[in-house]
Amino acid sequence: MWDLARSWVDGWTVSRQTPKPVDVPWGLSIQVGLTDQVVRHVLLDADAETARGLVGAITEPATWIKAFLEPDLMGPWFSPEWEPTDPGFLMAVDLRPSVVRAPDGYTATTETAGEVISVRVLAADGELAARGQIGLAGASCVFDQIVTEEAHQRLGLGTVVMGALTNAAVETGAATGTLGATVQGRALYETLDWKVLAPLTGFIYKPADKPVAP
Repeated sequence: MWDLARSWVDGWTVSRQTPKPVDVPWGLSIQVGLTDQVVRHVLLDADAETARGLVGAITEPATWIKAFLEPDLMGPWFSPEWEPTDPGFLMAVDLRPSVVRAPDGYTATTETAGEVISVRVLAADGELAARGQIGLAGASCVFDQIVTEEAHQRLGLGTVVMGALTNAAVETGAATGTLGATVQGRALYETLDWKVLAPLTGFIYKPADKPVAP
């Protein structure tokens, strides 16, 4: 499991074009550099004492901590200044090529930029209907940012995106796919034979603004 968890982190950094993860005592650390996510720490088999030590040492707002644990287990580690993210799941699948057919009026295109492969599904009028991308990480890849626009939902476009990305990944030699799924996304991925490996729980450090001194 931990090999796949590490592969997920590696592929995520490729997809999001962040610096590579750095090994730290609690797992992996990523300098994301965004306003709403400055640093991301991913716990890999860290014990509670190590995790609490990390939480207590953090002073930078918009720091994220992710772990493959149930929320009830992680919750006591955090003060009220930390906010939980939406529940998630680490999922994986053995990649196999499949026939991909977009519904009438839609077209799917695939583009490659370095180690990132993107799929876009366009409606007849050229409007973006669905999209997704993968970050390649050796023999595995991470499926990321899979989105179907609201006006085009319930048409199977998510399946089209996943199928096109899978075929592109297989062509590169990737054998395993991983992703971090939302509750809603999990339902789609399970219909495509993806399996849940572990819960994926996150907390964000959001300290209250300090009053300005007079």
